[in-house]
Amino acid sequence: MAIESDKLRERLDRATAHLDPPYAVVDLTAFDANSVALAERAAGKPVRLASKSVRSRELIGRALARPGWQGVMAFTVPEAIWLVRAGVSDDVLVAYPSADRAALAELGADPTLAAAITLMIDGTGQLDLIDAITAPGQRAELRLCLDLDASWRPLRGRVHVGVRRSPVHSARAAGALAAAVAGRPGFRLVGLMSYEAQIAGLGDAPPGQTLLAGAIRLAQRGSYRELLARRGAAVAAVREHADLKFVNGGGTGSVAATSADPAVTEVTAGSGLYGPTLFDAYRAWRPTPAAFFACTVVRRPTPELATVLGGGWIASGPAADSRLPRPWLPAGLKLVGTEGAGEVQTPLSGAAAAGLNVGDRVWFRHAKAGELCERINELHLIEGDAVVATVPTYRGEGQAFL
Repeated sequence: MAIESDKLRERLDRATAHLDPPYAVVDLTAFDANSVALAERAAGKPVRLASKSVRSRELIGRALARPGWQGVMAFTVPEAIWLVRAGVSDDVLVAYPSADRAALAELGADPTLAAAITLMIDGTGQLDLIDAITAPGQRAELRLCLDLDASWRPLRGRVHVGVRRSPVHSARAAGALAAAVAGRPGFRLVGLMSYEAQIAGLGDAPPGQTLLAGAIRLAQRGSYRELLARRGAAVAAVREHADLKFVNGGGTGSVAATSADPAVTEVTAGSGLYGPTLFDAYRAWRPTPAAFFACTVVRRPTPELATVLGGGWIASGPAADSRLPRPWLPAGLKLVGTEGAGEVQTPLSGAAAAGLNVGDRVWFRHAKAGELCERINELHLIEGDAVVATVPTYRGEGQAFL
């Protein structure tokens, strides 16, 4: 492992010797291998790309050009409109409900956009808002997807396992909402989504936490069995009122398990293309790390410490060590517990720190995937030991959607 890490560091350093940190790179060999592996794990079902986990039009297009990938899951309506108009995809599902009045008005005024973009709903309040923006007879028909809450609620709901998303949890509630949509002019329900975050987004092998790992696996098995039955029942209930074109589920951490559900017609993935550190804690499949960012050593406060400029690119989620970037290369570095990753400087300790000099690069991995792109304007794409292209991130194109 140490030899492989040394070779990777040497290759990244050679490829970017002409650049001054901070900057980010994507190793295309690893990126492409991850895209192939995710499609294979989907076992023939299409993989919809989660754009928030990539946030670069060029790399989204690169993945979509691979066999097995089809459509985009966007995170806002303005982003979906931008992707369609840019020719990235003509099949974009917005993963979250929207109250963006200007974007919803723009969508309803353009039949081409309305045919390509599907909005997420979990109640009639979202329909009321859209109707208040533009009356049904004065806009294009809008495609809708129903968000079925995938959390597990054992012990008659006294325990909640998963994230808190949609209020639509039961098959009966899903059927009732589908019936309500069917009775509203100007809308067409075409999809159902359920994201099992407690399986897809929670690693079942946290390092050094054997008891926690066992508890997570037990909960995931119980949750999967419950969701398998409930999602199938919900799909059947919704189909009584709507001609569903797709049933979406899963994420990078559950592609194989979710695709095995007969009710699901497509799965979603995105983070696995970059391979951030949160996915190091999975047993079933771990992506090859493909995205890195570099910072420069600027001081040596003690012989045992090396300090880089910047580095504090923290990921969203609970405020915990798991959301901190990880110093990756050279191997053997670690954050200082009393300082963590700082906005302007990050001191590093560990066996490798003593061997670093002012001007040396330290390579980090982000805890999550696409959030890295909110910090930089461009990604340098590496093949072998050379930068073969430099492409803009969303931020680099002047787009800040959320």
